[in-house]
Amino acid sequence: MRVAVLSFPGSNCDDDAVHVARVLLGAEAPKIFHKATSLPSNCDAVILPGGFSYGDYLRSGAMAAHSPIMPAVKAYAEKGGPVLAICNGFQIACEAGLLPGALTRNESLRFSCKDVHLAVEGKHTPFTAGIPAGRVLKMPIAHAEGRYVHPDPEALAKAGQVVFRYVEHGGGRTETANPNGSIGAIAGVCNERGNVLGLMPHPERAAESTLGSTDGRQLFEALLGFLAKDGRRIPTAFGEAQ
Repeated sequence: MRVAVLSFPGSNCDDDAVHVARVLLGAEAPKIFHKATSLPSNCDAVILPGGFSYGDYLRSGAMAAHSPIMPAVKAYAEKGGPVLAICNGFQIACEAGLLPGALTRNESLRFSCKDVHLAVEGKHTPFTAGIPAGRVLKMPIAHAEGRYVHPDPEALAKAGQVVFRYVEHGGGRTETANPNGSIGAIAGVCNERGNVLGLMPHPERAAESTLGSTDGRQLFEALLGFLAKDGRRIPTAFGEAQ
């Protein structure tokens, strides 16, 4: 199994994503610098990690969206390849047109770093297949531009592209549960096909008990299950060769 982790100037979660892919998925996880123009052969998934690409100049993700590697990522996604875009990666994916909508300044106009809860809903993706609708996951956020906006959020939801919403611990939707003022409390969306998923919370920072939550691990376990059904040779369990 091979998971390509992109790295842009200012990425600070690329090593975390590599760790999850190697230690928890038992995968090869080459780090791909933004100046590359192609992805590794036989790539099973791509991760756009969190961080502050290009120092968040212009708009978060706006410059990284035009990096030399992005045409290869777009071509990979167009062929149905699984792409997970986390935090700054989500911002990059929206700026690049891989995902609908945009990420703007938090409603508070302040950087927010804390644990949040999000409920799973919407279309199954390679990273949520097998996770029951309504399940509440605990993950951390760390962003200043995480307020998701879209011109027609109801149509987006109707199409099944809203994958995560911010909720309280018990699953209820309240204003206080929404940490950044995202429209409809949207925490993550997918493209129409469902193979590209973006979210602001960090699943890689909630994949091991020492980090305070293992809920993020479920997204990576879902990827294993998806690839198994897709007939690819993958580890049968975390860190275990087939």
